[in-house]
Amino acid sequence: MAGERRVLTLGGKGFSLSSASVFEFSTASPPPLLKIDPSALARLSSSSSGRKPDQQSSPVKLQLSVPDFLTAEEARASILLLLYKLLLGGSSSSTAASQLLDILNNGSQTLTIDLDVDRKEDADLLKQCWPDTTLHAICALLDYTATSLATVSDAVAALSCEALKADTSTFNLFTDSGDGFSDKDRASVANDFKVLLNGSKMKSDLQSEQVFDIPRIHGRLRSVSKSVHSSTRIELNSTPLVQGTASKNLASLFSSLALSLQDLGESSWLRAKNILEGLAKENKYPNLVEDFSTGCPNIDQLNSSVTSFITLKLEKSYVKSLHEVYSLSEAVRKILSWEATVSFISLDGIELIQVQNGTTDGVSAATPEKKKDKKKKVMGKGTTVLMQSFATNIVIDSSSLTQKVSQGFLSLFDMKSLGFEPLVQKVKEVVESNESRRLPKIPKGTRDFAKEQMAIREKAFSIIANVFKRHGAMALDTPVFELRETLTGKYGEDSKLIYDLADQGGELCSLRYDLTVPFARYVAMNGITSFRRYQIAKVYRRDNPSKGRYREFYQCDFDIAGDETTGADFEVVKILTELLDELNIGAYEIKLNHRKLLDGMLDICGVPAGKFRTVCSSIDKLDKQSFEQIRKELIVEKGLDAETVEKIGSYVTQRDHPLKLLAKLKEDGSEFLKNDSSKQALNELEKLFQALDNARCVDKVVFDLSLARGLDYYTGVIYEAVFKGTTQVGSIAAGGRYDKLIGMFTKKDVAAIGVSLGIERVFAIMEENQKEGNQVVRASETQVLVSILGDDLSLAAKLVSMCWDAKLKAEFLVNKRLNKHFDRAKEFGIPWMVIVGEQEIKKGTVRLKNKDANVEKECATSDFVDELVGLMNNQVAQ
Repeated sequence: MAGERRVLTLGGKGFSLSSASVFEFSTASPPPLLKIDPSALARLSSSSSGRKPDQQSSPVKLQLSVPDFLTAEEARASILLLLYKLLLGGSSSSTAASQLLDILNNGSQTLTIDLDVDRKEDADLLKQCWPDTTLHAICALLDYTATSLATVSDAVAALSCEALKADTSTFNLFTDSGDGFSDKDRASVANDFKVLLNGSKMKSDLQSEQVFDIPRIHGRLRSVSKSVHSSTRIELNSTPLVQGTASKNLASLFSSLALSLQDLGESSWLRAKNILEGLAKENKYPNLVEDFSTGCPNIDQLNSSVTSFITLKLEKSYVKSLHEVYSLSEAVRKILSWEATVSFISLDGIELIQVQNGTTDGVSAATPEKKKDKKKKVMGKGTTVLMQSFATNIVIDSSSLTQKVSQGFLSLFDMKSLGFEPLVQKVKEVVESNESRRLPKIPKGTRDFAKEQMAIREKAFSIIANVFKRHGAMALDTPVFELRETLTGKYGEDSKLIYDLADQGGELCSLRYDLTVPFARYVAMNGITSFRRYQIAKVYRRDNPSKGRYREFYQCDFDIAGDETTGADFEVVKILTELLDELNIGAYEIKLNHRKLLDGMLDICGVPAGKFRTVCSSIDKLDKQSFEQIRKELIVEKGLDAETVEKIGSYVTQRDHPLKLLAKLKEDGSEFLKNDSSKQALNELEKLFQALDNARCVDKVVFDLSLARGLDYYTGVIYEAVFKGTTQVGSIAAGGRYDKLIGMFTKKDVAAIGVSLGIERVFAIMEENQKEGNQVVRASETQVLVSILGDDLSLAAKLVSMCWDAKLKAEFLVNKRLNKHFDRAKEFGIPWMVIVGEQEIKKGTVRLKNKDANVEKECATSDFVDELVGLMNNQVAQ
């Protein structure tokens, strides 16, 4: 029913108070009618009547003072929350509840609250909680305000981008890569702006700091607003406490909000100023500059407000400090309304208003006779909808146009007005509901690779495959998913990272976790006893994405099956050094250990054999965690005693040059020589290290007793390559001997050893090296561009086919404008051009041109391929 007063009922079953409800009740005119749920009143009455006669006493008079610096809405919010806290606390003071209800429903403003409280302890509690209650009430108002400003500011800033014709291509840099190192809120802001500006032609090369910083500033406000909302929701609905640090903690949290609001207001003010400067150059709306200067809060006011907040916070005047933040939010709201005003006017919003209103007088500040020649402004689909929405909600007449528009936006952006909530919902509708305009995203932990990145990858894959083939490897491919039973029980504690697929007709399948187990399955299934294979393919792990850690990534594997000798161990380690040297990534080291040496070490330390593998999984984390953390895990989770763990610690901290540490472990009286497992391992390692020494690569290896490799299937030598440069990506390659894995699929064991290169991390290093060295990567291998200056496709087809027949990498372009052909050659780095215009067609010739080499030659069309190949060969020879 129109005009019917809304009702807010407190204290019902499952009821929780929201910041939006607090804001609406405190600011609406008239405010909602407040009621207390009958069940809450019943609880208060039963608590009062349930007291024994000797516990009953006369009501206690309680007077609370409302701080005189509070705004009317802050005061109302505080009293509302006091009533709610009284209901939550289970107080027996039903009389006080009724008195507070009367104050709020009468709409009276008072600086004192007189209450009759049934018990002295309840009165004491309410009195001591009153400052925190006031604080929480202001928090609720700020929570709603910050969330609303975060939404509206995006719409306003998008209009400013249109008005400034700013270059927003930098927004593409803000993406959620899923690696744990990107800012999700910044990426979300950037994506929303792509939606709002999609289809806009209002762009130029203008580089604006205030535009570039939009994802950072708006993303930060979104992030802080979420934290504020979470904390405020808890404080609103928690029972009152006599003591606590809530005030101090909330003030610290709202420090971040104050600084975020300051940044938002400053960037908004500067964008508005830039737009006004552009209008002044065109001699448009001269009165608007004066109106802006007198009506819009400035940066000094923002700074002063933040300084006051900080000072009050340090003085522990927490309520007053948050009141200052609320005043700051009001100043930011006014600045945003002024930014909207100048953007709207700059984008011919006044004309749009009057077209919608059916009026024509006072339409534009432009000269009437020039109006017909004005170029149409093509804005984004989202910003166009916003402009139309603003025009619909702002009413002006033919006098004082700019002043009327500014007043209209100030009213529209007033959160207390009836039109504000529909405005917020409209912005959300434009950004969120139209999925056809929203750019798609990729899943977390995955990546797209642009053409330049693909050029680097293809080069790397070529190097890797050549190294593998040099050592006699043959290619193999296996399915991207395997039967689940094939993968389970092979990866130890990492089995939880396997991606399981939905049941497909009775077969339970999972995405492959690595390439080693599928290789073992293939060897066993086909009865193979000897095989050197390589495979470059994607694997999948349900891991938490982080820097260099993905859920989908390539592995490059080399394995030797059917060779149990140390010679195979040597060759695989040597291959690893060749790979990393030829990829030219920079400094690295290969950590190496032996699984039997680990088993012997754990046996010497007194670890039960049944716990060897789970203890190894803990030891394997030493490259990421301190030994103190591992020590706690081994004692608390793995059940080892402290003495055993200390022995383990004395060994796993040892690492040195292979020959040096080996000599130490083989000294007379060494515990390792008394254990059969470790003794066998040391003898095998001695042969391996001597071979690596003779191959001049032992210096790239570090003998590290902490290397454990958590996978269950390793049985002998194990190794892991780590990059030592500035790019922190962790392990870049790993492997080891697994003589029992193939036997898990058949009754016969087949000895095997292999290495796997984590190519995604190597790519990250190569890309970083490319950026640091300012290297230009050419994504296209095209050698020749056949350029037809006209529209003769048949001629282009004839000439480019002659190039293709000669096995030249060629493209063609048919366009009348010569600069288009040069732009195409420059963009893709195409060195040679075959240019044919009207003169060349008449003479039966073509022009061969290499701009960079300063070579140009005209030749007969029939001979141009031979001439071109000759010129290309001469250039290579030089």
